[in-house]
Amino acid sequence: MTNRHFSDQRQAALALLTGQYRFTRKAGQFLGQIAVDPSPMSEAQSEWLAKLLSRNDLPPLTEGGAQ
Repeated sequence: MTNRHFSDQRQAALALLTGQYRFTRKAGQFLGQIAVDPSPMSEAQSEWLAKLLSRNDLPPLTEGGAQ
């Protein structure tokens, strides 16, 4: 894992969607939604995104990057 961080939810979601990662349909729909919807994520959504990033050895969002 690198020391970089994603600055916003769109960058993080697009990195997951465009990588060679496998997701459930539900996870793919979630990532597509947060990639195009700039509204702030809920705490549960932020936690799910953090888990997806971690499981795929990608850097986390920066603090406040969920907005």
